[in-house]
Amino acid sequence: MATTPTADTEARELAARLRDRGLRWTQQRAEVLSAVRSLGHGTPEQIAAAAPNADLTTVYRTLELLEDLGVVAHAHLDHGAPAYRPADDRHIHVVCHSCSAVIPAPDGLADELIQRLALERDFAVDVAHFTVFGICSNCRDGHVMAAGHSHAHDHAASGEQKSAQER
Repeated sequence: MATTPTADTEARELAARLRDRGLRWTQQRAEVLSAVRSLGHGTPEQIAAAAPNADLTTVYRTLELLEDLGVVAHAHLDHGAPAYRPADDRHIHVVCHSCSAVIPAPDGLADELIQRLALERDFAVDVAHFTVFGICSNCRDGHVMAAGHSHAHDHAASGEQKSAQER
C-alpha cells in the first residue's frame, strides 16, 4: 500500500512520540489508526473488524493510547459504545434519536453559541463532544413504527450519513 509523504512524516512523528513513552509503532496500531480514518466515525467493534491483525482488546488499548496522544477523539453518538474519529476532524454531531442516523451539520452551525458561551460565561465548549440530538426528517415524517422503534430507511438518499451502528 502506497503512502503519501505527509502520511510517512506523520507516521515517523507518531513513532517518535511512542518511543519517548517506551512504546513501538506496530502494525496493529497502524491498522487501528487507518481504520479510524477510513471509517470517519467508528465504534471499537467496527474498527476491530476493519483492522484484521488487531483483536478487540488491542483496539481498545490502541484507541486509548491514540486519544491520549491527541491523534483520535471520541464522541458519544448514542447509548452504545463511543465513536472514534481523527482528532483533527472537529465538528458537531447531529444525531436522530429514533434511527441513530448521524446527519452532517453545516460548518459554523454552533459558532455563535460557542462564542457567546465563551464571552458571556467564560466557558470553553468541547466541540469534539458536542452532540445535538433530535428527530430527523424521515422519522418526523412518519417513517417510524410505534413505540419509537424505526424501521430501516435510507438516509443516504436525503444526503444523510448512516450512523456508526448502521454501517
